[in-house]
Amino acid sequence: MEKRGISISGMILRLAAFVGLTFAAANARAADVEPWKARQNAIIVDAYELNSIDWEAMLKDKRIAGFIAKASDGLPESYTCTGDHGGDTVAHCKTMWRKYAVSRELYQTRRMIARSQGLLWGAYHLARPGNPVDQANHFLDYAEPREDELMVLDIEGIDPKDYMSLEDAAIFAGHIKARTGRYPILYTNHITAKQIAANRAQHRLLSRLPLWYARYKPDIRDVFPMGNWDRYALWQFSSSHNCGKKRCPYRVPGTLNDIDVNVAAMTVSELKKVWPHGALLPEKPPIVTVIASAKAGRAPAASAAVSVPLAKPLLISRAEAESGSGAGVDGTVTGAISVKAAEAHLPNQPERR
Repeated sequence: MEKRGISISGMILRLAAFVGLTFAAANARAADVEPWKARQNAIIVDAYELNSIDWEAMLKDKRIAGFIAKASDGLPESYTCTGDHGGDTVAHCKTMWRKYAVSRELYQTRRMIARSQGLLWGAYHLARPGNPVDQANHFLDYAEPREDELMVLDIEGIDPKDYMSLEDAAIFAGHIKARTGRYPILYTNHITAKQIAANRAQHRLLSRLPLWYARYKPDIRDVFPMGNWDRYALWQFSSSHNCGKKRCPYRVPGTLNDIDVNVAAMTVSELKKVWPHGALLPEKPPIVTVIASAKAGRAPAASAAVSVPLAKPLLISRAEAESGSGAGVDGTVTGAISVKAAEAHLPNQPERR
């Protein structure tokens, strides 16, 4: 009876674990398939200076938990319009300075309204080619972020002629951390996120920033996990790209079809607990290809190659490892390797029981 009781208890525990895993998988799928339709999930609006907003109407939507505003854009405009100003005429330079001054006033006004109504606040910097440290300083001077406000680095693409390079983006993020004690999160599209994730060894900092993911599809079940990103922090699912007069994933009252709308796959109270972010995500161990070979007497050598994620320290001695150039190396990698012997090629092997 005792053994039977242990067996039943074990079955109950296994069943509970299975149910828990199934529930977790269902939640993960729900977060990747139109999560904005789940009324418990928080909605976040983000806007640039030309978006028209009727605040009284917008605030009637109680699902809206936060507002992220465009702050700085590249390097600051020239105030005096003397010297080299990117080939622009003096008249255009003065126009851009006036636009910059007005947009900064609008930013501060929107922040005052949003915070007074209990909305979470955030600001993003549109990254352009140019000195990343100067751009980081420009963003901080413009946005004046408080400790409870989100900071965002916006990378629109991977062409360094049009956008800040990924290498400079890491410098930008590092400088924000040096000045504020917090990292920004990363806003980008699928192509750029995939590039960073696939090359996370070269982009170790960017690949660990929480991801604000921009993709205008109802279903992203095939996307995550991606590199160090197990999930998105925010998903920008609606904009002028997929929102029109006849059809729109989510209509925000008091705004036009060009407003950007985002979802967090969590409740408002849960979002408030993580909102400022500021920390890096855990770095996943690399995928290492291990080649093992074996010889038994006069039998032909058997070999196998397998790619595995390494999770525990493994010491490779000088005698056991060779670099690509053929020179012996000492190395410590992180991992646990399970190699299945290719015994079918080895004669006279005792039968396993």
